[in-house]
Amino acid sequence: RRPRLLGAVALAALLACLPLAAPGAGLLDGEFEVRNATAIFNQGVVELSAEVRYPLTDPIRQALRDGVTLAFDLEIGVSRPRRLWFDDDVVELNLRRELSYHVISDRYVVRGADGVEQASYPSIEAALERLGDIEHLPILVQPQLRGAGPWNVRLRAGVRRGRMPD
Repeated sequence: RRPRLLGAVALAALLACLPLAAPGAGLLDGEFEVRNATAIFNQGVVELSAEVRYPLTDPIRQALRDGVTLAFDLEIGVSRPRRLWFDDDVVELNLRRELSYHVISDRYVVRGADGVEQASYPSIEAALERLGDIEHLPILVQPQLRGAGPWNVRLRAGVRRGRMPD
């Protein structure tokens, strides 16, 4: 019998609307929205697909134009609820990607935190849309799911000030 991951994704959508706390984050405030999220088994791997809408505010536009790199985080957690004790956390992940503006090419650059994955977009709207589209992200393998379900999947999205250009 497969653990029930999908039942908790609705709860995760509610939690995802809470922005991550960061010093000075008030300037980057906005409405974060998870429009759709699913977790499925695919050959023993649990894959997450989600559609996150990040805010597009004037302070975000200005920070990018001023050369600040912004870090967009998606915190992912999988837990098993317990009746008489705290939930059993199975896995906690953080998907961080960075967005910056390249003045010479007049394009917005999205990079994985590791610096390996990189793509550029002609508009900030296109870059934010790509940042929010999560497709088939492996979050855990079946042996990590100890015991019987149900399982809860949590998502929490946020944006932080990154670094100034070199």
